[in-house]
Amino acid sequence: MGSFFAGVKAGTLAGLVYLGGIAAFNVAILYALKGDVLSQIRASYSAVCGGIPTESASLQSCFNSVVAIYVPFIAFIGFFVALVYSAIFGRFYEAFPGGRFWMKGETLAAVVGISLLYFGLSGIYFDYASKVAGTAFFVVWTLTYGLLMGKLYSRYTRVVRFESQDPSLLKISVDGRDFTGKVRTFSLKSVHVLRAEVSEDASFKEWTVSGGVTVEDQRSFETEMDVNGDGLLKAQVSKKY
Repeated sequence: MGSFFAGVKAGTLAGLVYLGGIAAFNVAILYALKGDVLSQIRASYSAVCGGIPTESASLQSCFNSVVAIYVPFIAFIGFFVALVYSAIFGRFYEAFPGGRFWMKGETLAAVVGISLLYFGLSGIYFDYASKVAGTAFFVVWTLTYGLLMGKLYSRYTRVVRFESQDPSLLKISVDGRDFTGKVRTFSLKSVHVLRAEVSEDASFKEWTVSGGVTVEDQRSFETEMDVNGDGLLKAQVSKKY
């Protein structure tokens, strides 16, 4: 199931760090190699800033535009790309490969990183040296982003295991989905509709809970479940004779 809102929440913070770091490194590289960058800008001025450079001041103005406008703009677009993937990550968390939060976070990071590279949103670099440095940083920073995303998502969610005393007689439905015998992730401090789907030859007895899971009415086959921590929910059932 996962949590869409937890994904957006974690994605906002992790995305700001991720794209902000890429932009900051990009600017640092441009200044560190400014002489070479200005030479590259002169060689392809019309493609970068349009027109024909007439003096050194125009080269500097173009450089300033790259640093102050183009790099932040690319980071801004990249942030929203990462945020969209983060929302998908939250909503379909269980479907992502990996058994732990950080593993799933790294899977997301790989998807985001490849997308940024494909759409040309990983930075602006003018020569071979800056591209090599930028690529090396991008790879390391993307891995860091995956770890951060996994950690933040785990902070905003909790894991609940659902067990039926007899799955052939009783199925556990949460918000209209069958979670019998499954482990699912929910937003911290969230409320969900809980229902016991009982076969005709059986009757519902009660819900038993442990950990950070509570139910409004343990004797009711349909009630609400509150998730305030990791926990276990069991459904008790008896067969009619």
